[in-house]
Amino acid sequence: MFLQLLTLLGALGMFLYGMNMMSSGLQKAAGNRLRNLLSAMTSNSFKGVMTGLGITSIIQSSSATTVMVVGFVNAALLTLNQAIGVIMGANIGTTVTAWFISLLGFKMDISVLAVPLMAVGFIMSIAKSEKYKNISEFIIGFSLLFLGLSLMKSSVPDLRETPEILSFIQQWTGYGFGSVIIFLIFGTILTLILQSSSATMALTLIMMSLGWIPFDMAAAMVLGENIGTTITANIAAAVGNPNARRAALAHTFFNIFGVIWALILFRPFLSLVGIIITWLGYPNPTLINYAAGIEAGSVESTAALYGVSMLHTLFNTINTFILIWFIPLIVRFVTWAIKNKPEDEEQTVRLKFINAGPMGTAELAIVEAKKETIHFAQICHNGLGYIRSAIHAKDENEFETYRKKLVKYEEIADRIEYEIASFLNSLPQESISEDTRQKVKAMYKIIGELESLGDSGESISRILSRRNIHNKQFTEQHIEKIDTMLSLVDKAYKIMINNLETTENTSDNLRCAVDCEIEINDMRNTLREAEILKIEENSSEYQSSVYYLDIISEIERMGDFMINISEALQRK
Repeated sequence: MFLQLLTLLGALGMFLYGMNMMSSGLQKAAGNRLRNLLSAMTSNSFKGVMTGLGITSIIQSSSATTVMVVGFVNAALLTLNQAIGVIMGANIGTTVTAWFISLLGFKMDISVLAVPLMAVGFIMSIAKSEKYKNISEFIIGFSLLFLGLSLMKSSVPDLRETPEILSFIQQWTGYGFGSVIIFLIFGTILTLILQSSSATMALTLIMMSLGWIPFDMAAAMVLGENIGTTITANIAAAVGNPNARRAALAHTFFNIFGVIWALILFRPFLSLVGIIITWLGYPNPTLINYAAGIEAGSVESTAALYGVSMLHTLFNTINTFILIWFIPLIVRFVTWAIKNKPEDEEQTVRLKFINAGPMGTAELAIVEAKKETIHFAQICHNGLGYIRSAIHAKDENEFETYRKKLVKYEEIADRIEYEIASFLNSLPQESISEDTRQKVKAMYKIIGELESLGDSGESISRILSRRNIHNKQFTEQHIEKIDTMLSLVDKAYKIMINNLETTENTSDNLRCAVDCEIEINDMRNTLREAEILKIEENSSEYQSSVYYLDIISEIERMGDFMINISEALQRK
């Protein structure tokens, strides 16, 4: 028993680690191409639902689909609005599994592909291409995730092979509507244990066919299974960012809301299922005498199996039809329920003013794009603080913390540049004036330079990493001089952001930016000449001086990017 518990905990750890690795691989490998594909597939709620339905129907696992959606949200490849639509479709898609069980008694286990996929991932991981290595990380994480799921199922008692141990539940059927609640809770708990609503569905069908429970109690178990299945996405989201946890919460909200209305309309709902099954030419499953048992393969058995599958399908379809109109409200609710933590800000930051493509009036849309560009500049400015902290880091662990932040900011800059550019690309050229067209052209230049500022932070982190690998350190004088350069760049940032925010860009605005850029260049030249003289006098610390000069040069380049932005504003 103790070994079985350890196996269960190990399987859970494998699942969480696989989820984390998969998300990391997505961020590194997927890039904008997959983001663009997913956006096309989920560009509106209906397409999102159809995407979720199709994926779940193919892989035969709503848990897999919802876990993937959480991973996409965690990697910022899907917005919450898009993810919720896909999750709704996944709930409908999982009913296909119930029909397969009813019709064929067979369910494909996607975990059997995990080991072969890991072999593919290993082969890709030894490739020289960084792209293939990132893809391999995603594949291996994906495989570990499903191996973890499979081990979680197998490390608990196999109720599917020995359903006799549940025969005591017959005595729970005599409490009226109280029995409905009991079996709803039982279905929820059983799904939590098995980590598979399909496995619980199979058990429900077995118990009903053995005459242990009537159709209405089986229906209550199905409702409970819809609540229990949400735990998989919540486990996956536990290691994700706030948006990933919000997607998982939206999945939970969707199913709990459905269960509430289904319980309120429980008897009429069952009657509707009975009418549909009767219309198909089978006996009404609500009128069958289950206490006498049902012969396998009989018409009554088929009617009961189809009845449970039909109820599952109707429940999720009706629930989706009700809630699909309220996706924005669901997003607001889960955002209110799960707030950003301060340390998560750089991971969750996305577009702030552009939410769903261009506005109806292109001339007004450019105003929103400008706000987003200012927001982009402020994000880049925040990264300057991490550059300073990385340079001042006292040990390797502290440096690694800030190095990862600088890498994350570079990824954020890439993503935001793409998002704003996509928004500008979608503006109808025939609907905008020549003046606005020039503003759009300038904005392309500006967001490109802002993205380069993000690259500079990551470049400095690489220089510092090389310095640490060679066990070199900067002197206090080096750090003081770098701080002086960073202070000048901070001043240039503030001037640049002020120029972006100013409605009318005058020659005075540009003059301030130019003066600051000259000051940065002069300081770079002064520091470089002084360091070269120092090397000529004492070459023993030559390598440290090289890293120091590389950082000074990279900081000066940041000033170049900022003056380019101010000049682009003048040319609008």
